[in-house]
Amino acid sequence: MNRSDHPHFNPWLALVVVCFGQFMVVLDATIVNVALPAIQTDLGFSDTSLAWVVNAYTLFFGGFLLLGGRAADLLGRRSLFIAGVALFSLASLANGLATSEPMLIAGRAIQGLGGAMLSPAALSVITTSFEEGAQRTKALSVWAGVAAGGGAVGLLLGGFLVESLSWEWIFFVNVPVGIGIVFAALRLVPNSVQEGAMRHFDLAGAATVTGGLVALVYAIVEASSWGWGSPKTLGLAALGVALLGAFVAIERRSPAPLVRLELFRLRSLATGNGVFLLVAGGLFSMFYFASLYLQNILGYSPLTTGLAFLPVTFGIGIGATVAEKLIPRLGLRPVLLTGMLVAAAGLAVLAATTKVDGSYLGIVGGLFPMSIGMGVTFVSLTLVATTNVDAADAGLASGIFNTSQQIGGALGLAVLSSIANSKTSDFLGGIVGKPSFLDQQEALVSGFQTAFIVAAALVAAGTVLAALLLRRRDVARIESGDTVAAVAV
Repeated sequence: MNRSDHPHFNPWLALVVVCFGQFMVVLDATIVNVALPAIQTDLGFSDTSLAWVVNAYTLFFGGFLLLGGRAADLLGRRSLFIAGVALFSLASLANGLATSEPMLIAGRAIQGLGGAMLSPAALSVITTSFEEGAQRTKALSVWAGVAAGGGAVGLLLGGFLVESLSWEWIFFVNVPVGIGIVFAALRLVPNSVQEGAMRHFDLAGAATVTGGLVALVYAIVEASSWGWGSPKTLGLAALGVALLGAFVAIERRSPAPLVRLELFRLRSLATGNGVFLLVAGGLFSMFYFASLYLQNILGYSPLTTGLAFLPVTFGIGIGATVAEKLIPRLGLRPVLLTGMLVAAAGLAVLAATTKVDGSYLGIVGGLFPMSIGMGVTFVSLTLVATTNVDAADAGLASGIFNTSQQIGGALGLAVLSSIANSKTSDFLGGIVGKPSFLDQQEALVSGFQTAFIVAAALVAAGTVLAALLLRRRDVARIESGDTVAAVAV
């Protein structure tokens, strides 16, 4: 169906509707972090299993993101958008009613699947509703602004809901919003489809990549309990690697693969996504550990914790603006490498200032420079990962980059949470007799410190990788102004 065939079609109204859907998804990514201590206390999550409240969502979102984009093109963008909103809202309701660990983790996974259907369909509505040029650029700027705003509102709204009502309301709030979005989409969003496309869904590819990542992350998370060299850890990790190997084999033979592997022959795309896997693993875990530290060690309320993260939102905005201004003047590579080094330095400061008797002033001294570096890094890597790509593959390149972000974040949190829990256990194991409350606090802080150090090391490793692999000719089109990055949220 052509967009002009829709009797009520107005591209700007359609933009508002799909942005509300994306706002709901982005808000959920941060709102949960503030509620983690309350969820842990109420449902009895262990320190090890708590990470699955975040990772179950992230893995299913990232694992099915590319399949969701293809389904939107073939089944109709509005149809998949509405289905994604409905599934996301129903899963949110189930999460709010959850009474056990397995119920909440399963609901979070289904919520991630709904997000993987909703998000690419929403972006496709924008790119098919606005002609390329100034109008589409303006629409995508609104889209990116909604994403940044959703992150900030999520932290504040999460704190307010948990403190004034209960943690269940961070999920219940999605239900009436989702109902409103569905009715608005039926009236205002056209159900466009990709004409002449091969109607093939790479379900085997989606299943193997998601199954492989879940197995690998589960092995990493449980390694602190089972032991890194235990048969269960090694066996599950081997299963994950085997499934990911099967995914590569399936993609090579599929008539319509989720990912055309030949795209990775582009040095810029391969380097951008490889670096972002490392960077996302380090930076995204910061919210998880910082939220636990502020509430469990410094005694902040959920609402105060949300307010404490506001400098991060401002810092990301500053970093993104700085990158936009400096890349044409100084070149992409020096701006990217500087941004990553600033982010790594901020994480190192966090590690140094995270103490049992620490203060917010010390924490914000690490959070703010880290967030500025984060903004510079995200803008620069988005440009790198989407340059030199043919117009027909621009959507796929953006989808791969979004997937790298989600998968990198999930794997990074799995590794860091496992390392932090092992450090905490080792600290407590070295105490003679029953640990005091202060001993337990110091043990937790030692785990948080180690996590921030490893996160800084991941970002630093990404800096080295970018310096070694990214050549000037790989980013020549960016520096000449001949390319515009696809928006990656």
